[in-house]
Amino acid sequence: MAGKDFLRETAEAPETALDVSLRPPMFAEFAGQARVVERLQLMVDAARQRGDVLQHILLSGPPGLGKTTLALILGNAMGVEVKSTSGPTIEKAGDLAGLLTTLPEGAILFIDEIHRLQPAIEEYLYPAMEDYKVDIIIDQGPNARSVRLNLPKFTLVGATTRSGMISAPLRSRFGMTCRLDYYAAEELGSIVRRSAGLLNVEIDTGGTREIANRSRGTPRIANNLLQWCRDYAQVRAGGLINAEAASAALAMLDIDGDGLDEMDKRILETIVFRFGGGPVGLNSLAVAVGEESGTLEEVHEPFLIMRGYLQRTPQGRVAMPSAYGKLGTTPPASSSTGDLFSR
Repeated sequence: MAGKDFLRETAEAPETALDVSLRPPMFAEFAGQARVVERLQLMVDAARQRGDVLQHILLSGPPGLGKTTLALILGNAMGVEVKSTSGPTIEKAGDLAGLLTTLPEGAILFIDEIHRLQPAIEEYLYPAMEDYKVDIIIDQGPNARSVRLNLPKFTLVGATTRSGMISAPLRSRFGMTCRLDYYAAEELGSIVRRSAGLLNVEIDTGGTREIANRSRGTPRIANNLLQWCRDYAQVRAGGLINAEAASAALAMLDIDGDGLDEMDKRILETIVFRFGGGPVGLNSLAVAVGEESGTLEEVHEPFLIMRGYLQRTPQGRVAMPSAYGKLGTTPPASSSTGDLFSR
């Protein structure tokens, strides 16, 4: 099993059986994102006191940080049904109308990857979000006519990994926008411990720390690495995930102590050794490492930038001093990247 494939699949996978079973059902069990959780809890408390529905909410951030989980927690906290769909699956206005007209009063409609909605579909959402009405065109040509349908009051919760691709008119109709950030190692440690308890996995402090430190700040990856370490420990370590067993298990996936996988290292090596530290364009980098540019931009680059190994500039991607240290080499004394470091 290649490390790059494992991390790519776990970061991009929308939902798995493991992922569903380990989702916290309430705010009290949700670790991390303290400021976001505080805002959402306040909204829930206020709406329940008024006997009203929640405002529309937009959740943004990299994959695997808990956007879907928070939507389900909002439904539990409000005691309402959550109906889930995704932007690419809504192909026609009739699909959206069918979803909206079948919602019970006060329900939450969760649209994942909402930035991938077609512009024509967005137009139907505007009156639905503002006035709880939707206009449907019946027939075609001279017989075409518009029919207005009244909708029950509902809450739209949108999730996106590319907030910049959401149109301004749609964004402005959300009453609350929350961005989820990568988790600290301590927060991931608490998630790993909770998940280990649900899975009846024996794990000690050292094993928890190893998994948390190598999970790229992402709970979904932490849970999947825990599952892999469980399998390893079951076969080769007597069932206990300690620091030694976790380290050996993750080494089999080519994941080092800082959470970098084989593709991360290849990206840094390519920029440093083949492009002189950069800047290098995304498409050129993608060709050089043999990976799709979208995967580099959405899966690998955010983590490398967060950890200070890489920087995006108008001219392209540039390796930072910590990348040279990671590769055991010295940054150039004077170059375009050297000038960048000194700014």
